[in-house]
Amino acid sequence: MIDLRELRDNPDTVRASQRARGADESVVDALLSADADRRAAVAAADDLRAEQKAFGRTVGKAAKQDRPALLDRGKELSIEVKAAEAAETAANERLTAAHKAIPNVIIDGVPAGGEADFVTLKHVGEPRSFDFAPLDHLEIGERLRAIDMERGAKVSGARFYFLRGVGARLQWAMFNLAIGKALANGFVPIIPPVLVKPESMEGTGFLGEHVAEVYHLEEDDLFLVGTSEVPMAAYHGGEILDLADGPIRYAGQSSCFRREAGSYGKDTRGIIRVHQFDKVEMFVYCRPEDAEAEHLRLLSYEEDMLGAMEIPYRVIDVAAGDLGTSAARKYDCEAWVPTQHAYRELTSTSNCTTFQARRLGVRYRDEAGKPQVAATLNGTLVTTRWIVSILENHQQADGSVVVPQALRPFLGLDVLEPA
Repeated sequence: MIDLRELRDNPDTVRASQRARGADESVVDALLSADADRRAAVAAADDLRAEQKAFGRTVGKAAKQDRPALLDRGKELSIEVKAAEAAETAANERLTAAHKAIPNVIIDGVPAGGEADFVTLKHVGEPRSFDFAPLDHLEIGERLRAIDMERGAKVSGARFYFLRGVGARLQWAMFNLAIGKALANGFVPIIPPVLVKPESMEGTGFLGEHVAEVYHLEEDDLFLVGTSEVPMAAYHGGEILDLADGPIRYAGQSSCFRREAGSYGKDTRGIIRVHQFDKVEMFVYCRPEDAEAEHLRLLSYEEDMLGAMEIPYRVIDVAAGDLGTSAARKYDCEAWVPTQHAYRELTSTSNCTTFQARRLGVRYRDEAGKPQVAATLNGTLVTTRWIVSILENHQQADGSVVVPQALRPFLGLDVLEPA
């Protein structure tokens, strides 16, 4: 949730953020109104409780003949206090609902607009020129006996797959490289649960506009996560962290699940848009003033991994209307996919400022020892989708695939040969 003090002091900043996102500005005034109503309701209830407490002392000191009338007034006060407390509860509920309706306030400089309005920050590497007709990743994967979509559909349905043989080994090689790089940069590795409670999912902002993409186990009231960001964000929920020595960094490896609601007909071939995939996700808790520098650090780790894959990519500053609820800024790294003649997202890193931590109750102590809301950030270090770009960019005319140098020690192969 956004900072209510920021809203009260700078409502126009929040309105501008909503405009940049292409979102409803009226929710800002609705929250201001709900905040004012809640403060008035709390004050009214506090005044009545104070009056009731003082009145109780008066009754004890009153003369016997005066007590019946005073007791009647005491009953009236009790009714008034209960009504005021009910009004206070209702006002709190309205405030919470209005508060949750507003996404994070974007950081200055984030491009306005929707999905197509991103700003390209840089290109790294040149798309390869082929002297043969390149195959797409699925055909390559099938020839290598690395990807089996047909049996994935037979066993689980559309948009499921098996990685087998060198396909499974390729993913393990990428993940081992990623964890090694994470350890070298001070991240604590985590294998988190992939089923979480509703409050964990809501706390990270995934039960709003993204709820249709989430798998929900109704009988248990648990959600399958679409990213290990969720359990890692909730990991320190309700705690006060020690950030005296700098940010706390985690690298979570997990399977991820997404319903891909509304995406039917898009990327149905291969493993670009699927219901289940694996990922190593970076997650950081830090002081708010350190968040922007930490965001650039996460981006550098992503670029280091992409550079090790020896594939062309670009970095984009995602437009406000394409940001998730919790993100104040997001950078995507998109790799070149030769058969699509396009760059496709492989990593994202988001600065969520204090938005998630405020929902989840994650704080730290400042220099004066006073608890303050922490900032959180996340970023993809590697994911299954990377296989798409590796296979297509490193394919050879005979159907083989040259393994990037950095993966060879983990894979034990220099070239993947067709079966």
